[in-house]
Amino acid sequence: MAELLRMPEIAANTAEAILGSWNVGVNTPYAAGDPIVTVETEKAVVDVEAESDGVLLRLLVDAGTTVAVGTPIAVWGVPDESASEVDALVASLGTGEALATASTASASVPEEPAPPAGMVTPAPTEAARDRSERIFASPLARRLARELEVDLSAVVGSGPRGRIRRSDVEAAVVRPAGPEATLPANAGAEVPRIATSAVDSRFVDVPNTRMRGAIARRLTESKQNTPHFYLRAGARVDALLELRQQINAGQGVKVSINDLLVKAIASAHVGVPAMNVQWNDTSIRHFSDVDIAVAVATDGGLVTPVIRGVDSLSMSGVATATKDLIARAKERRLRQDELEGGTISITNLGMYGTEDFAAIINPPQAAILAVGAVRQEAVVEDGAVIIASVLRLTLAVDHRSVDGATAAEWMKAFVDVLEHPLRILL
Repeated sequence: MAELLRMPEIAANTAEAILGSWNVGVNTPYAAGDPIVTVETEKAVVDVEAESDGVLLRLLVDAGTTVAVGTPIAVWGVPDESASEVDALVASLGTGEALATASTASASVPEEPAPPAGMVTPAPTEAARDRSERIFASPLARRLARELEVDLSAVVGSGPRGRIRRSDVEAAVVRPAGPEATLPANAGAEVPRIATSAVDSRFVDVPNTRMRGAIARRLTESKQNTPHFYLRAGARVDALLELRQQINAGQGVKVSINDLLVKAIASAHVGVPAMNVQWNDTSIRHFSDVDIAVAVATDGGLVTPVIRGVDSLSMSGVATATKDLIARAKERRLRQDELEGGTISITNLGMYGTEDFAAIINPPQAAILAVGAVRQEAVVEDGAVIIASVLRLTLAVDHRSVDGATAAEWMKAFVDVLEHPLRILL
């Protein structure tokens, strides 16, 4: 019997998502557990697995389309399902011809790489560019076109058979007729929508992406609803730097300062378990394992994937897990569950030379640790002034779930571990 496949709720309170790609073609059988469709949320790309064996009988939504949760996106059933039953099911949705004529082609493919240097891509034929037919464009190109308000019907694709790629959409962005606008230095990989000549050409408006909008909402809600308080400390890390050098002198996985800090956080959490918590409206949830989120800067914005069970991982295990999460975060290949959970985040701007800063808590986590750069400073030891490597730390804490004395106890334990780093390896 034919049934509807609906857009799932990938993350809590998610109203919509982008249908990234169909991974199974029409009339191609699949088994339970096979990833049949890829869905993009604001921060992650999620493969949706089939709950049972079946076959896609008809696709109701094209790849690259933003779809509300619960909306029918396909019809599935058994291979010999009658066409009349499928038609009747589609007609029952009440949208009639609109859904019936939606995409019934095979699954779309990912963004094609640019052709090798020196290779000339043939111009698309008139038939391929006939605008009475479906516009062939990659999911990335469709999403970017929506964000930049580019009419895909006016874009000439450079991909195979005239398929529109992201670079084609970027090239189609209209610039003003007047003097060339200058892009801001922090525009990064974002493609600006340039103001028209009727608008002040001294600035450009870069449209907010879905990820940027999500970051804005979450951080605003956190700062408005979470009572932050802050603790600051300096830790002498000469021994920590020496330990890292010794670890990396071997042939194993290279360990960063941030990896050592993540492991030190886990050690402090074990020593002060009252910090290993999350705030809920009706309770404070205490955890036995230590899960730590690591802030990763990507072209689209900041994401915080979570390293699970840091307290039970080896130092090389932490480094390996972190490298994997960072790499997939930059490629937007994180799963939604990898962005959820944790009781504390760590954000490090030391590589940019920032000495001291405060960060905003990522609810429902209890805290976030902001790490600055290591600096040579004069310190007093046994009555004498010496030069030491000092790391500045700022801990932001949710006062609903953690009291000041508890946070101070945790900070003391954390600094102690950094200054006696062999404890990190225990």
